[in-house]
Amino acid sequence: MNNLNLRICGIAAGLLLLSTQSLFAFGTVRELGQNAEHERITRHALACGLFSDESCFQEKTLNELAGSKNNFGAIGIPDRGELVPVNKAHCDSGDYLDIPDYPHSRMDAEAALEKCRAWMQKKLRDAVSDAAGLVGESGHLRARQMDMPCLFVGQIKGHAKCNVIEDLGILLHTSQDFYSHTNWADVADPRQPIGVENPPGLGNTTRAPWLDLRNDNPVFPDGLISGCFEKPPEQTHCNYGPGKSLHRVKHAVVNKDEGSIDPILGNGTTLRGRHDGNFARAVTAAIDDTQDKWLMFRQMLVQTYGAKTGALMACAISHDAPTEDCR
Repeated sequence: MNNLNLRICGIAAGLLLLSTQSLFAFGTVRELGQNAEHERITRHALACGLFSDESCFQEKTLNELAGSKNNFGAIGIPDRGELVPVNKAHCDSGDYLDIPDYPHSRMDAEAALEKCRAWMQKKLRDAVSDAAGLVGESGHLRARQMDMPCLFVGQIKGHAKCNVIEDLGILLHTSQDFYSHTNWADVADPRQPIGVENPPGLGNTTRAPWLDLRNDNPVFPDGLISGCFEKPPEQTHCNYGPGKSLHRVKHAVVNKDEGSIDPILGNGTTLRGRHDGNFARAVTAAIDDTQDKWLMFRQMLVQTYGAKTGALMACAISHDAPTEDCR
């Protein structure tokens, strides 16, 4: 089977997954209760006109990263294909509750979330490594390596710019999911008792210092958890005890995946997201973190390739016509 057929099969498989199961991330589509939340967060973080930094993403390149109508973009890669059930790609199954006989320990929960952070570190390293293909031995941009549109299927490598955008999209998807899938930015419903249906929240309003990948040994946030997710259908998993009558803190309970971002940042529509501003806090922190991840990546380009080449690479990644605009 040639590469084209492999890619067509990958597209079909991805659409099948999308249409037949409950997704578990900030939304990547404009249906099934979602409203492209990942795309909107990424645009608010990086779009020229919304992001004041001169390193903002121009329109065509931003479409490749954030997606657009009928286009998942790199940010949507983990919500289709082989990464859909991979917990570390979504910061899932870091659940714990201090109750008798809870089957997932605090250590288990921390280990699951550490895997999520390590996954982000890997995708950051991949992006820095793939950036090497942008520049030739002469120190000039390699024009053919700037070609778009990109085709993100099965993580098959293509032109260097698309490879970097793919790495960044997977990284940013995971970091954004952190804020939706953990209790970092939410609070428990004060009208309900604390328990598996209403776990404690940390109530933070800013991005998590623990996700600053510049720091190799950050202190794990006390009380941080995410929801259990094994595979769809979600309601039949993460259960335990006599007759499976008990259940762990589930993703369905913790997530703040869906809600209104545009034209205004409004309320969430999930169980956890719809009260006490939980959805808005998660989105705001995710936007802040997305901007910081892009800054950190540019800093790493300079550290790895030097100031001149690193700046050239960053320009090439964010500009629509880099061979004309980037010197």
